[in-house]
Amino acid sequence: MPRLTKDARQRILDQNEGFSTRTYYDAKNSREERSYTISGGKLHIRATGRTSWADSHYDEEWIATEEEVHKFLYKHQREMNLDGIE
Repeated sequence: MPRLTKDARQRILDQNEGFSTRTYYDAKNSREERSYTISGGKLHIRATGRTSWADSHYDEEWIATEEEVHKFLYKHQREMNLDGIE
């Protein structure tokens, strides 16, 4: 695994255009599904979920921060194409 410098992170994102995955979180009073997609050299995140409150459904989308990108790439490094990235 290469060091995840800012330059390396961007190269990984560019090299893995179209990559997507999902994560799920389920607890006693809440449930969340997150979709991660790499598009245009950026990591897009969509979170949908609900809590135990009747009106607490949410559906949010955003472009990942540098910290979120770093954590995502570190966690999913085995699923990504890292050829030529040192």
